[in-house]
Amino acid sequence: MNPKLMGVVNVTPDSFSDGGLFLDAEAAIAHGRELAEQGAEILDIGGESTRPGAEEVSAEEELARVEPVVRGLAAAATVSIDTSKLSVAEAALGAGASIVNDVTALRHDPEIGGLCAERGAGLILMHMQGDPRTMQANPVYDDVVDDVKAFLAERLRAAVDAGVEEERVWLDPGIGFGKTLEHNLELLRRLGELRELGRPLVVGASRKSFIGKVDGSDVTDRIGGSVASSVLAAAEGADVLRVHDVAETRQALTVADAVLG
Repeated sequence: MNPKLMGVVNVTPDSFSDGGLFLDAEAAIAHGRELAEQGAEILDIGGESTRPGAEEVSAEEELARVEPVVRGLAAAATVSIDTSKLSVAEAALGAGASIVNDVTALRHDPEIGGLCAERGAGLILMHMQGDPRTMQANPVYDDVVDDVKAFLAERLRAAVDAGVEEERVWLDPGIGFGKTLEHNLELLRRLGELRELGRPLVVGASRKSFIGKVDGSDVTDRIGGSVASSVLAAAEGADVLRVHDVAETRQALTVADAVLG
């Protein structure tokens, strides 16, 4: 197992896991550098919370939050910009980001596909049922893995049709985005089926509410569950793990790899 670690840098006042801790650009940059030193090869910078029920922010506000942080971290690691807004993605790529992480998979702003094609940027397409304001209302699937797989295949085609080279696209099943506890567990259990799509898989289970539903923990006490989810996802074929606790995840992966040989 040798997945890349993507460290989370939330430049927001209301993210579920660490809202407000790194809203100040200097604090966010210092945090990102620390994550890079701990082993994060990618830093995922976001200026708008996508937690359930989160309020949308304007492109201007989002950009004001993330652009100085992207500039400050571009030399520390590969930078991805977590946005679904064309203007924010464009400015972030100009400031040094090289990946766009779009939780709407080009549905909110399809022109992001053309932008990534033009700039030669990477693109992460994530599955989400509904939007952050509605996604947890009543998520229903025929078969969550089959449905997510079909969605990601269709969005991959849309990205390629927009000119993005297929080898630049990564896919994310969207753990916690419009899924019940059972849906999340099933996706993690059957992650290998999504590898049939032929693209690298990004998995972000870190600190998600499904962990608390399993063991009753609140968001401040989910490192163990986050690490366990990440290691198991890696064992099932995840190529990139999006995590808050980089050092702990790196250690767990190193030990798991030694045991498994």
